[in-house]
Amino acid sequence: MPQLSAEIQQKEDVRGVEVPGRHPHFGPGLRLRCLNCESSMQTFPYGALANELDPIVCKTCSWEIAQSQGIWMALLPGRKDYFRQFMKEYGLVREREGRDSSNSQFYLALPHRDVTGRHSWQWSIRSKTYRYIQQSILPLLSHGPNSPLSILDLGAGNGWLSYRLARLGHRPVAVDLLMNQGDGLAAASHYRVVLPYLFPRFQAELDRLPFAGNQFDCSIFNASFHYSENYEQTLAEAIRCVRPGGMIIIADTPWYSQEEYGQLMLKERRGEFQRQFGFASDSLSSCEYLTDERLAALEVQHEIEWEIHRPWYGFRWALRPHLAKWRRRREPAEFRIYMARVKAP
Repeated sequence: MPQLSAEIQQKEDVRGVEVPGRHPHFGPGLRLRCLNCESSMQTFPYGALANELDPIVCKTCSWEIAQSQGIWMALLPGRKDYFRQFMKEYGLVREREGRDSSNSQFYLALPHRDVTGRHSWQWSIRSKTYRYIQQSILPLLSHGPNSPLSILDLGAGNGWLSYRLARLGHRPVAVDLLMNQGDGLAAASHYRVVLPYLFPRFQAELDRLPFAGNQFDCSIFNASFHYSENYEQTLAEAIRCVRPGGMIIIADTPWYSQEEYGQLMLKERRGEFQRQFGFASDSLSSCEYLTDERLAALEVQHEIEWEIHRPWYGFRWALRPHLAKWRRRREPAEFRIYMARVKAP
């Protein structure tokens, strides 16, 4: 079986925070929910959902969740058609941008290093965000050193965050729309190199999650919240799945000080996509960014209180707003981490 490269292995041993091969036992169970009739479905030991199983069928209405490539497909009829154009365009853009690799070492090194060198600066941001969440936020939820957390990885992509969380001994569940081998949920097969078994993976939309409520310690929007077409509904669904006292975390979603800067960003991005790829990549009416006003509205709607965390991304990143102002350009996006506790209903 292939192993981690010596360089990556040495780096992780020095950090002393990740144990290769460490993974939680199968229990406790993961409770599922029918998206068609909202009835409770079966409860499975955590690890069992990563193995080949027959379709999971709702006893009330016979709606089923089938499995393909080890991924549970939990989209309601018609919703796959609704997202088809988005998935096609998004997958094409990511492929042309070189977001994938045939080398397992690429995936195993994420987010701390992009071995292809194609998007190193973006992965450096992801790495710092992850480290901050790992070291400064998740310990606030800890029930003890040997008590793993149950975590929803929303917008999991190739599964790198779930992979890292699993290596820390937590119980992640990865959710995304894309299932492809390069940049979607199927790419998680590369993590079999070091994980005894893969974390469960679900193809589902963020507004309709196939999980019973009040069972996760944390839901993390992993550079994904801005793809939502309805922030209120998307956040409500994440809150539903988290137990009282648990956390919602929004990470690596662009923030602007004013609405107009976000709209300018959208106009520029869509024009650039049209020139590069022949389409504006606007098949979904995604919200795309956050502002203080949008965050405040979510607080009122869901009776939560955001804690804003600002990881240090380096001097180069910190100088961006000043350079943009000096050059008379649009304000660049900022990345922050937003965390809120879930209250009892």
